[in-house]
Amino acid sequence: LNEWGAAQIDFHRVVAELGFVVASIDNRGTPCPKGAAWRRAIFGSLGPLSTEEQEAGLKALAKQCTFIDTDRVGIWGWSGGGSNTLNALFRKPDSYHVGIAVVPKPQPHLYNAWFQEIFMRTREVNPDGYERSAPIHFAEGLKGKLLIITGSGETNTHIQIIEGLVDRLISLGKPFDYMVYPNRDHGLREGDGTLVHVRMHILRYLINNLPPGPRVDMSKTNGTN
Repeated sequence: LNEWGAAQIDFHRVVAELGFVVASIDNRGTPCPKGAAWRRAIFGSLGPLSTEEQEAGLKALAKQCTFIDTDRVGIWGWSGGGSNTLNALFRKPDSYHVGIAVVPKPQPHLYNAWFQEIFMRTREVNPDGYERSAPIHFAEGLKGKLLIITGSGETNTHIQIIEGLVDRLISLGKPFDYMVYPNRDHGLREGDGTLVHVRMHILRYLINNLPPGPRVDMSKTNGTN
């Protein structure tokens, strides 16, 4: 608790140094040391609870730190975090204005059974859970800026899972941005320069669509703790 995961800490530091407020919120279901009930709260439907509690955390943070501009909020995530990003933009369009979803899972019934069925059982016995957890069913709610990133060589979240959402957004007439890295897998690591290119693409998207505000003197705010 109260620490950054090692995988993205340097990237988040760069984002913060550009003038963005960066926060990571643990909703119920995340692997925090808070007991079985906390961990199992998401069983049966991955997505809806996370979206509600992430938004509640955002509002609580903004109340505590009044320098946060709740009219200019971005969210990003990778894999399951990409799915959370889609759910946030689609279900809470007035709270989130820019999102970057990297290799998300907009159609969970098409995702790997070894993972999905641990949390949600099968689609045959839990159809409502799969329906409620699938971002693709809420795509009509999109109002903000959305960037979807994936690799054409995906062996984890196969590209057809994502392109089903791409087709859905097109049919709805929703503007969005879509970047496919050729022959890259779920980690988008293959090929010279790919890791840097992905993160620079995310940074440019944030800067172009959600320019950071001026720096704040923290000693003059109520967000010093």
